[in-house]
Amino acid sequence: MQYEQCVLACVDQSHFADTVTDIASWAARRMAAPMQLLHILDREARVVSGSDHSGAIGVNAQQTLLTELSDEDEARSKAAREQGRLFLNRLRERAISRGIDNPDVRLRYGDLEETLVEQQDDVRLFVLGRRGESAETTQRDLGRNVERMVRALAKPILAVTDEFTQPERVMIAFDGGAMTRRGVQMLADTPLFRGLPVDVVMSDKPRRDGEKQLDWARVTLESADFDVKTALLPGDTERVIARYIQDNGIDMLVMGAYGHSPLRSLLFGSKTSDLLRSAKVPTLLLR
Repeated sequence: MQYEQCVLACVDQSHFADTVTDIASWAARRMAAPMQLLHILDREARVVSGSDHSGAIGVNAQQTLLTELSDEDEARSKAAREQGRLFLNRLRERAISRGIDNPDVRLRYGDLEETLVEQQDDVRLFVLGRRGESAETTQRDLGRNVERMVRALAKPILAVTDEFTQPERVMIAFDGGAMTRRGVQMLADTPLFRGLPVDVVMSDKPRRDGEKQLDWARVTLESADFDVKTALLPGDTERVIARYIQDNGIDMLVMGAYGHSPLRSLLFGSKTSDLLRSAKVPTLLLR
C-alpha cells in the first residue's frame, strides 16, 4: 500500500508550537495532504539521588541504588510520556479546529535529526519553528536546530516565526542559480501558493543576465496562472530583502538555503541565517 506524503509539524513544548500547528494546518489544507504532529522526547540523563552521600557502598547498597535509579528513571519517563501525550492531544484539537480531518500524532524518543531523516520519504513538507523550547529562556533569535535540520533533509522546510497570519503575498529571493530556479518551478507546480501574487526579487551584485533570468522566472510562473512582479535591486541581499518584505506587504518568503559547507558558514557566516534573522515572515527553505 502506498501512503500519501504528509505535512509534518515538528513541535516542542514551547509557545511556538501553536504557530507551527497553525501554519502546518494551513499548508496541509492548501496541498490537500494529510498532517502529522511529531514531538520527540530526549532521554534524560539519570540523576543520582539518595540520602547516603558518604561514598561508601555496602554489600547490598549497589543493587539497591541501581533499583532506585531504575524506578526513578521509569517514573520520569512515564511522566514525560503523559505530558507529551496531553500536549499533542491539545495541538491535535487545534489542528482539527483549523479544518484538518483526523491529524496524526506521534510521540517518540530519540534524536531530532535522526528521526526526521528516517521519516522524510513519507514527508512532503516539514514545518518547524525558527526557535524552540530552549529559546524561551535565552535571547537567541535563531534556534540551533534550524541549520542542522535544513542541511540534513532533502525536502522543503517551512521555518515559522512567532505568529502566523494566512499569507496573501509571497516572495522568492531569486539569484538565477539551480536551487532558486528549482524553487520557481516548485512554486509553479505546487498548490501551496496557488492564487497568491508572487514577487520575484534578485539582489546582490549586478549581473549581465539578471533581466534574462527574471524573465524566465516570470514566464514560468505566469504560465501557471500566477500574478507575478519582478524586481532587480542591487545591494546587500539581507538589507534589500528585509526592506522589500516590509515595504511590499510580503507574508511569506521562499529561498534557497545553506548552499555552502558548514565550515565555510563557520568561517565566513551564512547568508541564509542572516536572511532568516532579518526577514520577519515564515520562510520556505529549499535545498
